[in-house]
Amino acid sequence: MIIVVGLAFEARIAAGPGVHVICSGDGRNLAAKLTAAIAEARTLVHGCPGIISFGVAGGLAPHLKPGTCVVGSAVVSGSNCMPISAEWSDKLLNAIPDAVSGMLLGVPAPIANPDQKRALYLKTGAIAVDMESHIVAAVGQEHDLPVAAIRVITDPAKRALPASAVAAMRPNGTTNIGAMLRSVIKRPRELPALFQTALDARAARATLVRGRSLLGPAFTLPLAT
Repeated sequence: MIIVVGLAFEARIAAGPGVHVICSGDGRNLAAKLTAAIAEARTLVHGCPGIISFGVAGGLAPHLKPGTCVVGSAVVSGSNCMPISAEWSDKLLNAIPDAVSGMLLGVPAPIANPDQKRALYLKTGAIAVDMESHIVAAVGQEHDLPVAAIRVITDPAKRALPASAVAAMRPNGTTNIGAMLRSVIKRPRELPALFQTALDARAARATLVRGRSLLGPAFTLPLAT
């Protein structure tokens, strides 16, 4: 099984025996990495059963709170609407308590502004946004592999993502604490929002850990270590 994440902490949660985790970072080389991983997996005895897009997401639907697990029903990117495996989605919805089903929006960069989030929600109907699911869906479609998406809300629709949090995101998916501190020094009024973002991220992480543990019952995968 291939699990695709965007951030280093998501990769640590997703890791486990029998699972190939790809951390895409800014997503620029994700399609190539994923294609190579599929080719490698297909040389093994059990092949490649499919791909899961896993990690946090920004909220677009106003009712979704931090820590809410969204199981993707489809992925929209630009004018394309790509399918998600209905069978896999049903398994995840049955396995993960309180998970909700909805369309995901794939974008190349974080959506930080609440007005942008509202506009995208009204335009696309997607309830959450991330930077990996659209690439995963496209590559899965190209290689005729089932795709599922487990995405947990970290920044809700009505809350802005602080510039200092965005500044801390390295292209490889790790966090640049120094860049965050420098940004906070320039924008000290952002500090309360940054604390709130940290609390939201904590709630999202707890849900991700629970969701990863339930992949075993859903897909008979090894659990994370």
